Amino acid sequence: MSSEPPPPSQPPTHQASIGLLDTPRARDRSPSPLRGNVVPSPLPTRRTRTFSATVRASQGPVYKGVCKCFCRSKGHGFITPADGGPDIFLHISDVEGEYVPVEGDEVTYKMCSIPPKNEKLQAVEVVITHLAPGTKHETWSGHVVSS
Repeated sequence: MSSEPPPPSQPPTHQASIGLLDTPRARDRSPSPLRGNVVPSPLPTRRTRTFSATVRASQGPVYKGVCKCFCRSKGHGFITPADGGPDIFLHISDVEGEYVPVEGDEVTYKMCSIPPKNEKLQAVEVVITHLAPGTKHETWSGHVVSS
């Protein structure tokens, strides 16, 4: 029988025992969309609208109106209804066709309520029926066309 000597004792390697946890270290954080006061939009876009709301809107009547304003960089605008009443919100995802709406364009649209209270209305399935005369229209791809 051979008796081997016990292995030599090694110094402790646990982080707490050697004092590594005592020093503060910087944490790498991934960028968060909520950091910097950026809040997700509560407005329903075509992608975030529920199927039932889309069905209700598509079964509704078609209204006529005139584009009051539209900002492509912000992604929204407003429509003035032909029969009067308050302006209707228009989101960029609900514009159908090849042209970006500009002030004075005649449009047809259907309406959908905006959650959570469903008190306000939003235009959906917006189609430009007549381009405003004497204005330059831009296509979604960036080409400019005079009307």
